[in-house]
Amino acid sequence: MPSHELAKLTLYNMDIIGYSLAGEETVVAMPQLDVCFDIGKAPEQVIHINHLLLTHGHIDHASGIAYYLSHRQFSGQKPGTVLLPAVCLEPVQDLLAVWGRLDGSNIPAKLVPMRAGDEYQIKPNHFVHSFATRHCYGSLGFVVYEQRKKLRPELIGKSGVEIANLKKQGVDVDYTLNIPLVAYPGDTKYIDFTKNELVANSKILIAECTFVEDEHTGRAEAGRHMYVDELVKMLCELNNEHIILTHLSQRTGIGLAKKILREKLPRDVYEKVIILMALKKI
Repeated sequence: MPSHELAKLTLYNMDIIGYSLAGEETVVAMPQLDVCFDIGKAPEQVIHINHLLLTHGHIDHASGIAYYLSHRQFSGQKPGTVLLPAVCLEPVQDLLAVWGRLDGSNIPAKLVPMRAGDEYQIKPNHFVHSFATRHCYGSLGFVVYEQRKKLRPELIGKSGVEIANLKKQGVDVDYTLNIPLVAYPGDTKYIDFTKNELVANSKILIAECTFVEDEHTGRAEAGRHMYVDELVKMLCELNNEHIILTHLSQRTGIGLAKKILREKLPRDVYEKVIILMALKKI
């Protein structure tokens, strides 16, 4: 029996499953991409996913890391790969060592320290790009993008033989096209993401929506989160086709959050928006 009830939707033939309430738990997984953004309390449904992308070490985002890694070993899976901010590497190593002593066995893991701008290959044509956020020291966001080879425009229409001959002559007949699929900034204050083309043009943006009531602006500042007007500004600046909002404060009901966002966002932007926890559970 699954340990959690998770919200689920499907976009571009990719499932997105997760649970996210501010201060309680945040975990968002995309099984077809083989990635899990943050781990929350490690729901059973995400244990099989091989790549955990940890944005920061706050307990509601990271508390399940030892269970995720340990349960993979228990169920005969290979060690999980955890991409995490470089500043979190040593504390996570210490945590796994302590849990290993408590458990009576070593907890295997592949920990990959990341800094803003680093990239990591997760599949033959899929990569993770990390970028800086403004939540806590060293916090990161992640983009998963697909890399494709495309024939150079000037060669379109040439025969296969002609292209093969050009290759033999050492001519570059194609170019690399990076297609950003999903961007996950995690918890953060406002950032001008228009300067990061991968984030700005990702098909899917999964963004925090912690404080949507105007009177919660002070709480947003104190916790280094976006408040509603900053969120609106960010969403209007970007080119994402779908926007999934997570991390809603437990002080605000989903119905009220939808009402406020509907009033503040342009209609074309609001129509892209889905609040994760408003979806059917699995």
